[in-house]
Amino acid sequence: MTDIKFLRQKANEIRSEVLRVAVPHGAGHIAPSLSCLDILVALYYECMAYDPKKPAWEDRDRLVFSKGHGCYALYAILNDLGVLPKEKWEGFYTEKSDLAGCIERHSEYGLEAGCGSLGHGLPIATGIAFGAKIQNKGYHTFCIAGDGELQEGSTWEALQFAVKHEVGNLIIIVDHNRLQAMDFIVNILDREKTDLIKRLRGFGLSPVTCPGHNMPKLVDTIKTAKAAFSKVPKVIVADTIKGRGLKCMENVPKFHFRIPTKEELSTGKDI
Repeated sequence: MTDIKFLRQKANEIRSEVLRVAVPHGAGHIAPSLSCLDILVALYYECMAYDPKKPAWEDRDRLVFSKGHGCYALYAILNDLGVLPKEKWEGFYTEKSDLAGCIERHSEYGLEAGCGSLGHGLPIATGIAFGAKIQNKGYHTFCIAGDGELQEGSTWEALQFAVKHEVGNLIIIVDHNRLQAMDFIVNILDREKTDLIKRLRGFGLSPVTCPGHNMPKLVDTIKTAKAAFSKVPKVIVADTIKGRGLKCMENVPKFHFRIPTKEELSTGKDI
């Protein structure tokens, strides 16, 4: 039975950890890390088949974190689970740690793929899932992608491949915070979420939407997708808020890569 209270508490703890380490070290991609934090908590503490005591377990579910610059919450979670060494997380963004600001592959740390260059994660995840399919493996591959990086052509090429080859063991979660770097996506592409849904459907997919910070609905949506049989990938478009939990950052474009000041932090956290 899902312990929602525990998951909410864990999300709050991880959010505080991200701020505790990132702010004094000058690690700037805090806001994009906060928008997907609840998704990651739901996956690692409830929805994925994953044993932190055996991070190389062959039958584990895989996570390819495609929006590689927003990896701070993932680092904090893997540290909390004991997979990522404490000294690596404590020294993040300093010469004391080899953790990159944009995620790089370290299988021993539980990091499945390097995704600093946006648009590469979904093709990698598709390949992993397709390999599992042809080998009759039972695990799922999850891919967290940012809505901004969906402009990359490699993303749509991967989707075409995944649909044609019926890669139904792939679950894509779009971190739909509506911001791309320093502006809202609608100001760059003049497209709203309904257009994203329409495009996904046009590629033969059946995307579902979900509130990305509502833990009960988030967990239920992910578990439903995992349990459902489908010949094609499942897609969850999770509505999120960039900078979620820090009032000065929420939905503010300038905080894509910017450290909050003491005065801004004093406005309080809403977690």
